[in-house]
Amino acid sequence: MIALSKKSSRSPQLCLALCAFGLALLGDVSRAVPMDDQDYYLQEISNRDHYYSFPYPGEEFFPFTEQPGEEGPVRAAETEEHPGFKPSRKELKPKKSNKKGKPIIETPPDCPPLGLETLKITDFQLHASTAKRYGLGAHRGRLNIQAGVNENDFYDGAWCAGRNDPYQWIEVDARRLTKFTGVITQGRNSLWSSNWVTSYRVLVSNDSHAWTAVRNESGDVIFEGNSEKEIPVLNMLPVPLVARYIRINPRSWFEEGSICMRLEILGCPLPDPNNYYHRRNEMTTTDNLDFKHHNYKEMRQLMKTVNKMCPNITRIYNIGKSNQGLKLYAVEISDNPGEHEVGEPEFRYIAGAHGNEVLGRELILLLMQFMCQEYLAGNPRIVHLIEDTRIHLLPSVNPDGYDKAYKAGSELGGWSLGRWTQDGIDINNNFPDLNSLLWESEDQKKSKRKVPNHHIPIPDWYLSENATVAVETRAIIAWMEKIPFVLGGNLQGGELVVAYPYDMVRSMWKTQDYTPTPDDHVFRWLAYSYASTHRLMTDARRRACHTEDFQKEDGTVNGASWHTVAGSINDFSYLHTNCFELSIYVGCDKYPHESELPEEWENNRESLIVFMEQVHRGIKGVVKDVHGKGIPNAVISVEGADGDYWRLLNPGEYVVDVKAEGYTAATKTCEVGYDMGATQCDFTISKTNLARIKEIMKKFGKQPISLSMRRLRQRARQWRQQR
Repeated sequence: MIALSKKSSRSPQLCLALCAFGLALLGDVSRAVPMDDQDYYLQEISNRDHYYSFPYPGEEFFPFTEQPGEEGPVRAAETEEHPGFKPSRKELKPKKSNKKGKPIIETPPDCPPLGLETLKITDFQLHASTAKRYGLGAHRGRLNIQAGVNENDFYDGAWCAGRNDPYQWIEVDARRLTKFTGVITQGRNSLWSSNWVTSYRVLVSNDSHAWTAVRNESGDVIFEGNSEKEIPVLNMLPVPLVARYIRINPRSWFEEGSICMRLEILGCPLPDPNNYYHRRNEMTTTDNLDFKHHNYKEMRQLMKTVNKMCPNITRIYNIGKSNQGLKLYAVEISDNPGEHEVGEPEFRYIAGAHGNEVLGRELILLLMQFMCQEYLAGNPRIVHLIEDTRIHLLPSVNPDGYDKAYKAGSELGGWSLGRWTQDGIDINNNFPDLNSLLWESEDQKKSKRKVPNHHIPIPDWYLSENATVAVETRAIIAWMEKIPFVLGGNLQGGELVVAYPYDMVRSMWKTQDYTPTPDDHVFRWLAYSYASTHRLMTDARRRACHTEDFQKEDGTVNGASWHTVAGSINDFSYLHTNCFELSIYVGCDKYPHESELPEEWENNRESLIVFMEQVHRGIKGVVKDVHGKGIPNAVISVEGADGDYWRLLNPGEYVVDVKAEGYTAATKTCEVGYDMGATQCDFTISKTNLARIKEIMKKFGKQPISLSMRRLRQRARQWRQQR
């Protein structure tokens, strides 16, 4: 490293030599970069102009001076207007006055997050002065990042400096000129330690060598940091600054801890049409949808708009109320809304069980708009899906929790604000634990009969008024029992993976263990159908959101092998109603900024449709008697696995048994193909002799004698006669 003095007396020959060395180095760099990215790296290395700062009209600009600990004076920011940040005529017009004569103050629109939390900012764009160890490196300094339970060397919950002194920093390279407007900070996510920064400076640069601190009339601005480790704290810069690099320099920290930070940077990248790298990576959507966050009133209005656009295929209804009395609205999409049609499967998407996991809520609202528009446009795929399926979309299971998160905003709610219901209950894990009832019955050696693994009744204690059950949970259970759902997905956030049952481990001594259902092969297929069509879930180059890398299972995971949960919605749905339910984690960021919604829609759109189409995979049919009348409560057994009669199955040949009380059993072989569409496999069964006798006797007001009792009486009579 060459240190430069304030007054250089180097000869012109030495300067020429250094310039030649720099050009040679530039040539080496260009040869090392892949052809597609050479123009980007050449541009970025050769065009490191000075950073810019643009005060808004009427604001005074304060030049920067020499900073302590820096060699030489820091260059003042240029004041001429940058072509990419020129105020419009509308912005320069004087503001209108209200009735009292006072001017109306209009604040400029906020810039969105750069994407530390959403992983748009890669690990290679984060640098730090020092790090305590690799697991606490700069790449872990992302807002809301979560640490592993063991906080091992690879997955910890923040960037932590290797030393506690005021010369430490963490830096973000935006890779293009960006108008920086604010910084959001958190402390270290940890179960075992308390570390956070209480104050810091902000510096910007355009070449990562000469740095300028954010200043005001009094000097360097010292921003107030955190007072605990989880609640995010936002600080807006007094004047937006345009630069490529931004650096956070902690000045003080929790006295019983050390320098540890998680952060997000707010900034607007300036347009650069000549930059191929950024043009290549920009994501756009052609769908004309309402890409915004909707509060409860706006959500209701959007549903009405969709219903007004497509009145023949949509219906709005509610399944109950929240703790605070908000109705839990759902939209049905079908060619005959409000009717259950024979042979047409019922499908559901729900979201917002955790109120702060907002992306799923917005994806469902976007989905209902998209399906309405595409149906009207005659899209054959969507038309076929709507005509052959009864689809139910419930975007907000926990509207009370969402309201808390919405008021805080997309970046300031932290990891858990709004997660629970108003009375502090986690809806996702608030269902009856039927797994334990099933496994206890199976483990009883005295019980020789096979325990059914479907339609397991809810225990009495759960139904009592004193049970700790959310009103939202009871509403969902009643909804599940009323409608014969075949397949469902609950959209969650904070990860990118599809989790399938069981969610609870069978051994009480383990917290993680692969625990398959009898339909494990079907569940894995369903999970993969979503993950494989998502733009990022199965991308091997994708960075893990927090601590888990799900690439080994292609973006899917058995819930119990991830972390055990008793009373999950997935396990309950499978064991009580025989509906196949999966948890779909749709993004690393639970509450992404509004500007991210178009890209998130593109990431998930195909997956949402493909997953719905899977409801038509397997066998279906009607069980009738000889007179053509449907038989209720018939039980279908597919090669030993009991279930109702719309059965999701993978391609193959299956031996199917049907049983119903009072009817003779029947068996047939049904083949499931690879083409989309369930195989029709109908049964016609006749009543047993005993059932017919009972029916005749009942018709004439007499009670039939049990055959077994009749045989015993005949034997007793014969025995007396022989004596």
